[in-house]
Formats: sequence, C-alpha cells, structure tokens
Amino acid sequence: MTVDERLEKIEAMLTVLVERQTVKDFYSTDEVANLLGKSEYTCREWCRQGRIRAEKKRSGRGKFFSWVISREELLRIQREGLLPSLLHA
Repeated sequence: MTVDERLEKIEAMLTVLVERQTVKDFYSTDEVANLLGKSEYTCREWCRQGRIRAEKKRSGRGKFFSWVISREELLRIQREGLLPSLLHA
C-alpha cells in the first residue's frame, strides 16, 4: 500500500469519526435509527405513532416534509425508552 493510499484511508476514517462525534440540534430518522440499532422504517413509525416526540420539517426535496428528532429527545429515548403509543390509547 502506498503512502497516498494510506493517507486516503486515514482521512476517510477520520471523517467517519468526526461525523459520529458531531452533536446536532436535530437528527433524521435514518440517523436515529442507526444510533438505536433499528431500521429507518421502525423509527418513522414510532414518530407517526407518537412514540417519539418528533416534528416534520422541510426536507429540501420540494414540498415534502421529513420527520426530525431533537437531540434532547434522542437522549430521553436512550435513557427512558419510547413513549406509550397514542394510536391505541
């Protein structure tokens, strides 16, 4: 492996580490799903069912909206778990 190849590999690994450590105000359902070890579909369903406090924001794809979860809510889920379902109450 050449020095240039090794440097490229190191840079790619550093990028991944920085992304993991970046604290954001809001996370997408895909990011939350990855952090919780669940599928994105499951995370979106939890949002739809009210099991996660989430809001809809413009996604940048025209008129479509996407679920976003606040950092505080992500931390709450990790500490306390999901909220009871609003659909079956």
